[in-house]
Amino acid sequence: MNRRRSVIFGGTLAVAAIATGMSSVWAQTSFQNYRCADGSQFIVGFFEYAPRAHLQVDGNSVTLAKRLALLGSRYSGGGVTLKITKSGTTLKRARRPVTACDRV
Repeated sequence: MNRRRSVIFGGTLAVAAIATGMSSVWAQTSFQNYRCADGSQFIVGFFEYAPRAHLQVDGNSVTLAKRLALLGSRYSGGGVTLKITKSGTTLKRARRPVTACDRV
C-alpha cells in the first residue's frame, strides 16, 4: 500500500471516530493487513465497542456493519462482504468471485 492511501485511510478512520464520539480512539483500534489469492490487498480497522469494520480496498474506504454469522464474524456493506473464521478469511466484492485472504 502506498503512503498516500495510508494517509487517506488514517484520515477516514479519524473522521469516523470523531463522528461517533469515541475518545482516545487510537488506543482502542486494531488494524489488520490482508493479501488475497486474486492479488488484491486490503487493510481493515476495528474499533473497540463498535459493531463495524472499516475497510480500505481498491483505493476506496467502505464501512461494513457486523452481520449475523454461525461461525466467526461476518461484516458487509457497500457491495463488500468480509468473513473471518478460524479456518480462514474471505472477501467478496460486487461482480467478483469470493477470494481467500491471509493476514500479512
